[in-house]
Amino acid sequence: MKPALTSSTAEILGKLLKEKILVVDGAMGSMLLAKNLTAKDFGGPQYEGCNEHLNLTAPSVISDIHESYLEAGADIIETNTFGATRIVLAEYGLQDKALDINRSAARLARQAADKFSKTPSPRPPLAPSPPRPFVAGSMGPTTKTILVTGGVTFEQLENSYAEQAQGLLEGGADILMLETAQDTLNVKAGLLGIDRAFQATGRQAPIMVSCTIEVMGTMLAGQTIEAFYLSLAQRNLLCIGMNCATGPDFMTDHIRTLAGISRFGVSVIPNAGLPDEHGVYNITPEMFTAKIERFVDEGWVNIVGGCCGTTPEHIRLLRQMVAGKPPRKATPRRIAAVSGLEPFIIEEDKRPVLVGERTNIIGSRAFKELIVQGKWEEAAQIARRQVRNGAQIIDVCLPNPDRDEKADMQTFLPILMLKIKAPVMIDSTD
Repeated sequence: MKPALTSSTAEILGKLLKEKILVVDGAMGSMLLAKNLTAKDFGGPQYEGCNEHLNLTAPSVISDIHESYLEAGADIIETNTFGATRIVLAEYGLQDKALDINRSAARLARQAADKFSKTPSPRPPLAPSPPRPFVAGSMGPTTKTILVTGGVTFEQLENSYAEQAQGLLEGGADILMLETAQDTLNVKAGLLGIDRAFQATGRQAPIMVSCTIEVMGTMLAGQTIEAFYLSLAQRNLLCIGMNCATGPDFMTDHIRTLAGISRFGVSVIPNAGLPDEHGVYNITPEMFTAKIERFVDEGWVNIVGGCCGTTPEHIRLLRQMVAGKPPRKATPRRIAAVSGLEPFIIEEDKRPVLVGERTNIIGSRAFKELIVQGKWEEAAQIARRQVRNGAQIIDVCLPNPDRDEKADMQTFLPILMLKIKAPVMIDSTD
């Protein structure tokens, strides 16, 4: 097996994104569902439904799906590791196999990609292929989020993602892909976990980040696409984009917005609509391709692909459609901005910026007493009143020699962020 691309991977991908539109593979879960697998395939009834366990118990099934997408013309295939974090695998008692599952999944994808690189390419002549297909380590949102579901800490998420990323890198992944993000705090935990995996393995890899915007126009945790981008703009990402959701139609306005501000590549990887009562996805390959073609023709995207319900035929038609079409050119407007749940653009006509400072235990005795008493909701209301009175940014300062400042921050901030949409500034000595 060839070693994964390492130091030059980012350079190779960066160059390719300027030359062509890259194609990611389609769904894994719905493809597995169509195979009518039995409990035996999953390693026993106690593991039935854990698709990630199939990397160990039925590797040939996973390899076949990878190869079907490669034959359809995918430039990037994702590992079968969407739920392969310790947090998710614990639901099946498989948490101690997390490292092995991720490592094995990356090896399966790597072997498929290497095998394909030795065969004649079916890709259209107008779409020159990369040196070989890339393997993206899929890192899903887990089943718990800090702001939406609770029940998990930032450290637990960071540790879980660090372990997953390490396994993916050791197995040969070229790219790490944090996908279907619903809570930006989960993404930030994932990015710190990835940083730790880079140190542990001595390898680095380009990072893709992709969120899901729901029908109300935000992520589940409340952020708009613009706020999501601004929250991550300081990172050095390969691309940022959207995946999953209800299909490509609803993504239009959000992709247009992202394309206008992102200094990274932009990806769009929609579902084939939503499944009907029989579990059938109703957007055909032809319909799917026609919808994404608009994004391509508008010059909004660098990477396209398919999420739930898409098949190798969806990817084959995407491949044909993007052939010879130019990718998005990154010319984002330069802005001074910060974000909470919504963006706040700092412009001349908005100066001076008003910062609310009553959420400071040094400057407000009332706020300090609420924090000491653990009355977090009441403390958050102080910030909310400041926003109502015109504060555009909220400053939070919790230093107390008699308390654990970091623990107080971790408890208070998620509650605060559910109460206000304004950006939050952390004022801390720790």
